[in-house]
Amino acid sequence: MSRLVPAFSLATLLSATLVPFAFAQAPAFDPLSAAPMGGGSLESALPASAPPVPGAAPSATPAPVKAKPKPKPIPIRETALPTNPEPTFTQEVFFSTAKAAEHYAAIADAGGWPTVPGGLAPGAKGKGVAALRKRLAIEGDLDAMGADSESWGPDLTVAIKHFQDRMGLRQSGLITPGTLKALNIPAATRFKQLASSAQRVAGINFQYDSRYVVVNIPSATVEAIDHGTVARRYVAVVGDPDHRSPEVATKIQAVNLNPYWTLPTSIIKNEIIPKMRRDPGYLTRAKIRILDNHGAEVDPRQVDWNGERAVNYTLRQDAGAANALGNIRINMPNKDAVYMHDTPSKKYFGGDYRFLSHGCVRVEGVYDLASWLLEGAGGAPNGRWDKQALLAKVATTEHVDIKLPAPVPVIWVYMTGWANGDGVAHFRDDIYEYDRIGGRARAAAL
Repeated sequence: MSRLVPAFSLATLLSATLVPFAFAQAPAFDPLSAAPMGGGSLESALPASAPPVPGAAPSATPAPVKAKPKPKPIPIRETALPTNPEPTFTQEVFFSTAKAAEHYAAIADAGGWPTVPGGLAPGAKGKGVAALRKRLAIEGDLDAMGADSESWGPDLTVAIKHFQDRMGLRQSGLITPGTLKALNIPAATRFKQLASSAQRVAGINFQYDSRYVVVNIPSATVEAIDHGTVARRYVAVVGDPDHRSPEVATKIQAVNLNPYWTLPTSIIKNEIIPKMRRDPGYLTRAKIRILDNHGAEVDPRQVDWNGERAVNYTLRQDAGAANALGNIRINMPNKDAVYMHDTPSKKYFGGDYRFLSHGCVRVEGVYDLASWLLEGAGGAPNGRWDKQALLAKVATTEHVDIKLPAPVPVIWVYMTGWANGDGVAHFRDDIYEYDRIGGRARAAAL
């Protein structure tokens, strides 16, 4: 029988370590000017254009009244934080993921798994249920003893929930659209996700410690690891496909409260200048100050927004709730000038699609993460930097840098498929299409 996937072995992936994989290169930014990377679009943090001028003459012909559209049904959120306490990224992740890739290569060679039809629900019977049972049994979500039944029993619901947890989906026990899509992804594709992810992490030199932080970009999640266990796991918003979050390995040094945002030249040129030409009061309302090369503040009316010299000024947004960084920045020096931070656009945490930033990582539980990072740090008003102490300090509007007692290693990885120490495989969508173009080809392209 012809092979469905390229011949694969653990040695294939081990050979990748001979040429260490290069992290994706992102355009360099000044550390204080990377906010648009993590802040999403400029519109997410700044006010819209000026409202109509009071007292202006009304239109001669009133606009026709349109019928109120019917509200669209709110789709059920399918994504969820996994319940597995094992970290996504560990010292053994390359070997466990490579071994899982071999297993999935064998599944693909044997013909893969059956296609699951739509429309299945608890209580269903027949060949569709039998196909679903066989499909789940092949990956180990369902005991092989129950693979031949054509009835939907409690064991099938449990198996579906286990499968959903591995996919980062809400454990409903139902065949939701997202669940059906994941079920029908071919085994050969799953093999490639595991093999590609193993190759990407093969050459990573990361300094593990008893406490460290992991951001898996395809999962759009953040994990705080304490002595080999996920102590905290958070929903995140990461870079969109046009502003990709880079793979980074560094150390968290400090937590910045009430941070400023210094806008990069690209934002000034592409977004601010066109806005100021249309609306001269835009920067004032956005609380963005203009500074010359001596640090002196410049009146926006003194700047020629139709010329080319406007990009030579420094534009800095004041700290505050409307700041693109929110109230907290997790300071982690790196060549890509990216970091984790708060955001005023918190509504995006509730969505299934969370690839919306300009490269930085917005953390839904940023206060809790900051408190965990600052355990043992001095200077807290009540003895420890818990959420209440952080909120109290933020309320003063004072810019404060709190140094960690000891730097905490942090790594941002791109893993669409991985296996933990228990051998169970987990998968996420290849949002940047890195699996499609391959590891070394991606590094060369970037």
